[in-house]
Order: sequence, then structure tokens, then C-alpha cells
Amino acid sequence: MTQTTYGVTDIEANGPIPGVHSMISFASAAVGEDGSDRGHFTVNLRPLDDATTDPHTMAWWKTQPEAWAEATRDPQDPKEAMASFVTWVRSLPGPAVFVAHPLAFDGGFIAWYLHRFIDVPLYDLPYRKGLTIGGLDLPSLVMGVYGRDFQQCNRRHYPEHWFGGHVHSHKALDDALGYAALLKRLLARLPGREGTAPPPKD
Repeated sequence: MTQTTYGVTDIEANGPIPGVHSMISFASAAVGEDGSDRGHFTVNLRPLDDATTDPHTMAWWKTQPEAWAEATRDPQDPKEAMASFVTWVRSLPGPAVFVAHPLAFDGGFIAWYLHRFIDVPLYDLPYRKGLTIGGLDLPSLVMGVYGRDFQQCNRRHYPEHWFGGHVHSHKALDDALGYAALLKRLLARLPGREGTAPPPKD
């Protein structure tokens, strides 16, 4: 069976609700089941013409000027951006799984944009093939691997070295690479991984 590829994705937006607010940037880092790096994708998007901004989100962005500048530089048309993302995902080896921290937020935006602009489901459906075979929520995986309470499965409660040296800067690619490092750590601790490289120290 062909190894799965995990697309660890982080999005940045000007509000919390897909369609009401705009996704302005996202990045995805591809990881093999063996922890290998399989490349990354990143793009900035033009805000939606028929959307608005959330005042609370925009007030927070004012505290992150460097990340805001990165997220809004050279934005692309959303349709072109999503088409490029689909091409990249489909070029990866094996079936793809969408991964995020948390899945509900990042996956919601990606699914909405794929549906609106290029009519591709993010996940496989019983009646239609999607871009990926399913979604994986990283906080839930942390719960299972480390036996943590869900309230402790939050970036603020993780040791910094779990992110592999990638600072959580609110720049989409930095954050995606950090969560990809976390996924590698978790995959190495799953049952049945005998014969693979030993998991990193906690």
C-alpha cells in the first residue's frame, strides 16, 4: 500500500467565519508517514469582494505588523490560488490527508474556498472523490499519543522544541512547518512503528 502523505496546513484570515470573512494566506507542509519532508506550498490571497472584516481580528492583526505584511504581500486571485493548491496536492505521492491545529478552523476555510472557487471537495465523499481522503486534528492526536486532557492540547501548553525550531510567528509557512514538526513527533510514537527511527526525546 502506498504511503500516506500528510498536508499540515495553517491559514490566516481577517475574521473567523469562511465566506463572511476572507482567508488572506495559507501554507501547507507535506510529511510522509516515515517523517520525511515532501515539500511545501504557500500563497497569499486577495480578500473576497463580497466579504467583510472582523473588528476583533483586525485589532489583533495590528499587534502583528510583520506577520500582516507577510500575509498581504503579492496576493493572488483566490480561484488561481486554490487551483494551484489542488495541483500541488495531487502531485504528492500516495493519498493525502489534510492536517491542521485545529482542523475545524483551518479546514473550514480551505474547504469553503475549494468549494466556491473550483468545486472540489476537501475530503472524499461517498458519492464524490475529494482532494484528500480525510482530515486529522492535531490536538486530538496529541490527546491520544500523550494522554493529555484536551485543555492541555494547545500550542501554549506544548514545549517549544516540539515545533522543531520553527517559531509560531503567525506567518502561515512558519506555523505550518512548526505543526509539521509536531506531527512527525506524534507519528514516531504511534503503535506499530517498530523498526523505524526512534522517536525524539520529550
